[in-house]
Amino acid sequence: MKPDPAEAVLDSRQSWIRLAAIVGLATLGGAGMWSVVVVLPYVQAEFGATRAEAALPYTLTMIGFATGGILMGRLADRFGIMVPVLFGTVMLAGGYVLAAMAPTLLAFALAQGVLIGALGSSAAFGPLMADASLWFRRRRGIAVALAASGNYLAGTVWPPILQALIVAQGWRMAHVLVGIGLLVTMLPLALLLRARAPALRVAPLVAGAPPPATA
Repeated sequence: MKPDPAEAVLDSRQSWIRLAAIVGLATLGGAGMWSVVVVLPYVQAEFGATRAEAALPYTLTMIGFATGGILMGRLADRFGIMVPVLFGTVMLAGGYVLAAMAPTLLAFALAQGVLIGALGSSAAFGPLMADASLWFRRRRGIAVALAASGNYLAGTVWPPILQALIVAQGWRMAHVLVGIGLLVTMLPLALLLRARAPALRVAPLVAGAPPPATA
């Protein structure tokens, strides 16, 4: 019987290249989850906010990230992962630029919660993990773990970068630079996700059954 081309793609070199792009996108897109913690003391000082008031941007970002993941997941199911990632990239970059121009703490919090959290970073976590799982069968566990690690890599990479930018340029210009940087780097990576997942066209592996043999 002629082998199924979709089956042949699973765990292939193409799958690993795609996974590398997913880890990169998760690391870049995770900026929205971690940068808010770094910038809050500067935002609080500029707007003269209390500690409780200054917690609003972080709270809205976390709520937006959680709820936005559901929306982005549904978009991925309907149109493929590239569409929500491209959309999320534009929203994330726009959110950073608008946050930089925020005249009030509330405006900053809304930019963080809606654009950066709900419509931006949410596309760079759960939906990407789900997509990675569809391109692997034998190495599915490690693939999903690596995809998830991007968000935690973001927690290592972004705080020192943003801190250095804030010290050098101020928090507003730092946000503009981060937004531009995300747009320039994430868009090309998102285009690598054009192909639809082969696992959608392959019958699921029966629980307890051995993986199909390869030549």
